Amino acid sequence: MNPYVLTILLSSLGLGTVLTFASSHWLLAWMGLEINTLAIIPLMARQYHPRAIEATTKYFLTQATAAAMILFASTTNAWLVGEWDIQQLTHPIAATTAMLALALKVGLAPVHFWLPEVLQGLDLTTGLILSTWQKLAPFALMLQVAPTVNSSLVVTLGLLSTLVGGWGGLNQTQLRKILAYSSIAHLGWMVLIMQFAPSLTLLSLIMYIIMTSSAFMTLKTNNSLTINALAISWTKAPALAALAILVLLSLGGLPPLSGFMPKWLILQELTKQGLPMSATLAAMTALLSLYFYLRLCYAMTLTIWPNTLAATTPWRLDFTHITLPLSLVTMLALGLLPLTPAMAALLNL
Repeated sequence: MNPYVLTILLSSLGLGTVLTFASSHWLLAWMGLEINTLAIIPLMARQYHPRAIEATTKYFLTQATAAAMILFASTTNAWLVGEWDIQQLTHPIAATTAMLALALKVGLAPVHFWLPEVLQGLDLTTGLILSTWQKLAPFALMLQVAPTVNSSLVVTLGLLSTLVGGWGGLNQTQLRKILAYSSIAHLGWMVLIMQFAPSLTLLSLIMYIIMTSSAFMTLKTNNSLTINALAISWTKAPALAALAILVLLSLGGLPPLSGFMPKWLILQELTKQGLPMSATLAAMTALLSLYFYLRLCYAMTLTIWPNTLAATTPWRLDFTHITLPLSLVTMLALGLLPLTPAMAALLNL
């Protein structure tokens, strides 16, 4: 892609998100979301592959539907209440419609069906942008809308997403689909606590972005797209493979890794709020996710690719990837758990 075009698209991507962050009026927020969607579509379709085009079309139709629902909800609220302000979305119908539209935008269950299919059709770099940056603007709106929505709906969305995210990833062999279901499960954890501790949702979102970035960059460096391809990752880069296993376990939420921090604080907060059953169910669904992360770890460490060639193998050639971003996010994905008391004090938990 032409570097000038790429610069314009990435700038528009940033502009759309910042515009949504800075807006207090529904139309301005909607405009930011639209700029965001239109900026990523050429990035998704740049591969000239039927699957990439199909993924782009599915993404466009889904996002257009969600944008229309947001516009409908905000117009309904303005008509019934006389307010365009985002935090004044007080009418129950408008608030519920807006919440479901934003759930569709980020890919929460039960409106998650587009996410694995779209992510499967993209390359890993665009998939990383879709899984991280594209979640920021809708989440900023969800945090503002959540206080006016029925709490049962929000908790149900969260629990259903953690369940679907764990269940859906069990029988997958494509790594991009596994990461898509992982994304759905993590988003479920964030939504689950959204009404009770919004600051904790933000902490979870930051941790999710760090861990997912590390996972995507590792797969890109190894050039792995399926579970079978992971078997040669140890031969390519043993140190990276060892760290990748820890990153996957961090995504699963195992102590003493960073991914345990948000899960621990969320379960603690749910129990404080008098929702022990929701906390138990969320913890049980985390075991489903942990199973497919362990499956990937097994493929990387305990299976050996048949290697009978005497010639120089292609993965021993000089390494040309830029690895500084990967090393930074991997370090953060593994070592932030000791900061948990500081985070809890900072967030007044």
